Amino acid sequence: MPARRLRCGLAIALLVALLSGGRSALTASAAAEPYQITAILSLTGVVAFTGRAMQQSVQAIEASVNATGGIQGHPLKIDVVDDASNPQVAVQLANAAMAKGSAVILGPAFSATCLAVAPLVAKSGPVEFCYSPAIHPVRGGFLFSSSVNAEDQARGFLRYFQAMHWNRVAFLSSIDATGQLIDRGYDTLLKEPEFASMQAVAREHFAAGDISVAAQLQRVKAARPDVLVATSSGTPFATILRGVSETGLDVPVATSFANMTYAQMDQYKNFLPKTLLFAGLQSMSVEGTRPGPVRDAQQHYFAAFKAIGVRPDSGNSLAWDSTWVVIDALRHLGVGATATQVRDYIDNLHGWVGVNGVYDFSDAEQRGIGIGGMVVDRWDQARNEFIAVSRPGGGLK
Repeated sequence: MPARRLRCGLAIALLVALLSGGRSALTASAAAEPYQITAILSLTGVVAFTGRAMQQSVQAIEASVNATGGIQGHPLKIDVVDDASNPQVAVQLANAAMAKGSAVILGPAFSATCLAVAPLVAKSGPVEFCYSPAIHPVRGGFLFSSSVNAEDQARGFLRYFQAMHWNRVAFLSSIDATGQLIDRGYDTLLKEPEFASMQAVAREHFAAGDISVAAQLQRVKAARPDVLVATSSGTPFATILRGVSETGLDVPVATSFANMTYAQMDQYKNFLPKTLLFAGLQSMSVEGTRPGPVRDAQQHYFAAFKAIGVRPDSGNSLAWDSTWVVIDALRHLGVGATATQVRDYIDNLHGWVGVNGVYDFSDAEQRGIGIGGMVVDRWDQARNEFIAVSRPGGGLK
């Protein structure tokens, strides 16, 4: 089946399933043994905003799959477990999932938990489809990453900053694995000729558990930046925003896609900066996508979530395409598929249409999509929505 028709068909099936309850198709496959997949998500802890949105996506996809025949006649059961945003807990849950013999683990939700689980699957699987874009899987391995990688997100940001003549950039990063990856990525990019006009005027760090970053932001303010990059997600990001407000740092703040949640924007509304930018994905706003198969997939995606009263945001998007890629593999290979077969199937997917773009897993990135899937989005508090302010790749619209 052509990839374009496959993706749109799955999205339509989801909408129909959610409106009808999916009872008839489930009845037909109820006699077969369920095919179980564990999804390790952060339903509590510092990235719970994102993790709970991911849970909505995997549950919606489970309903769609079961409404349209399951996995070759077997009902799909996605067992969502909470790692509490804790890498050690994620490892324990991954070991438990591996003991069940599944070919796939969905998640975890962010880079620190994904990286903790990665060594467990490195040699022989199962396939781990991490929902964080910040990690760097090895070509041919069993680890895959969702969405546009952190370096391409950073490149898109820098292109946008440069186009806006924001050449003095300040950074405030966490001292954990995620923060270190981001620091290295920006360091490398700023050495490239493309960004010769730009400079890092301040680099500050904090621990995820810190309750204040006032001292760091005072030093940032003294450096007179044009823009502040602060890519920590969840609770630490709230600490940063409060600090920006309290220190009177009046510059645009640029952050990661993981913070693009409506719940966060509502909770933080009293201390949001005037300009809050995100390294976003095409699926966050249909208006940022040209007419065509990707926009069609997006329209079905938004309609499906509207049917269940959910306004999809970053967590929904990060889990959506990745999970459907896994379902596509299992539906072709069957419930007896090995981790190696699932990995090889995904590695050979080309022209697969999702809500964030057209995927080609020959990219050697184990993610299928590059900088063309990234846009810069701005939070519009008056409209209560995210607005695309760049072309795909970060250039001005």
